[in-house]
Amino acid sequence: MSAQAQRPALLVYSSLFPSPVQPNAGVFVRERMFRVGAHLPIVVVAPTPWFPFQSVLRMFRPHFRPMPPAHQQQDGVDVWYPRYFSIPGVFKQWDGLFMALSTYAMVKRLHQAGRVDIIDAHFAYPDGYAATLLGRWLKVPVAITLRGTEARHARTPALVGPLKKALQGATRLIAVSAELRRVAVQLGADPARALVVGNGVDISKFQPHPKDEARAKLGIAPKARVLISVGGLVERKGLHRVIPLLPELLKTYPDLVYLIVGGASAEGDNRAELEKMVADLGLGAHVRFLGPKPHEELAAVLSAADVFVLATRAEGWANVFLEAMACGLPVVTTDVGGNREVVCRPELGEVVPFGDAQALGKALQAALRAQWNAECIRQYAQENAWPHRVQVLLDVLRSMAADKQRVN
Repeated sequence: MSAQAQRPALLVYSSLFPSPVQPNAGVFVRERMFRVGAHLPIVVVAPTPWFPFQSVLRMFRPHFRPMPPAHQQQDGVDVWYPRYFSIPGVFKQWDGLFMALSTYAMVKRLHQAGRVDIIDAHFAYPDGYAATLLGRWLKVPVAITLRGTEARHARTPALVGPLKKALQGATRLIAVSAELRRVAVQLGADPARALVVGNGVDISKFQPHPKDEARAKLGIAPKARVLISVGGLVERKGLHRVIPLLPELLKTYPDLVYLIVGGASAEGDNRAELEKMVADLGLGAHVRFLGPKPHEELAAVLSAADVFVLATRAEGWANVFLEAMACGLPVVTTDVGGNREVVCRPELGEVVPFGDAQALGKALQAALRAQWNAECIRQYAQENAWPHRVQVLLDVLRSMAADKQRVN
């Protein structure tokens, strides 16, 4: 195998990627690909949606599409944030084409400079569709990582066409869960080109802190029962499905505290609605909105809790489950996407049907009552650490580069 095939230059192409204005956006993409970048040369292009009048919209929605700098370096890696034309809320079937056209000149320059042997796109649409166009124009192989939006787009008539083209046009598909791979194959993807590589967890960063110390920092009583959710304050994450269950839980656990970690994201910001729900239910003394936390600070907050809960409506492979488990927490979540693949054994938590509030409430009661084996939970997280995942990804990417050289 040639040196180029052994160390192909990788372009990470993802519109969801951390930036100075959205430091927690797409952290899971960076966590995964910067580990690959320890072995292969990488560069990042993170297309940013833009519309001429979006500054006007920010008068009503202050967090709408904050604009990052054109370029920055993160841990020595070049990250570019080129704009692409995207009308808010409509004509989403054109986003993939506009993304490809807007980034073509930049990607071509990087390709000519020897920095792009493979395009590694994240999310099949619009990013993956744009990447397949760029790959065709520049004669570069394309890998698309499926991360959870694909099932939703498959149900959207305007998007299912370009979604299928992306799935069928990619050189390789890497699904973060078996459920996402199944969706891709149903949409016409070649099963031989689709594999599953779940996300991992950084066990050096996510370790349990002494619970009393973690609680003292947050002003929580040592004997209180504590639930925690981590995620964007958006409808999909289901925080509004947990809050109404608290009054019933308080009958058994009057000192219950619910910690909510997260803020606005590209999907929106429901904080005002959630705070109103808390106020209407008289839960102000029991619900804490902690805002977004840097990734490196999450372990300390997670360590203050007894149970992690996320009543999510859609998910690919939720990294935060493994992060919570690495801190010794059991997980209660909904049976969507790859959740059951992560919370795969009874000693790790419980998965309940989506939309079944009674089942979710019972699961939380049981989880708060149970005596969990935190060491067993942590061991499972350690078995899902990053090194194995990264090696599989390296093998896939190097085989793509070697296949291209054989064809040429």
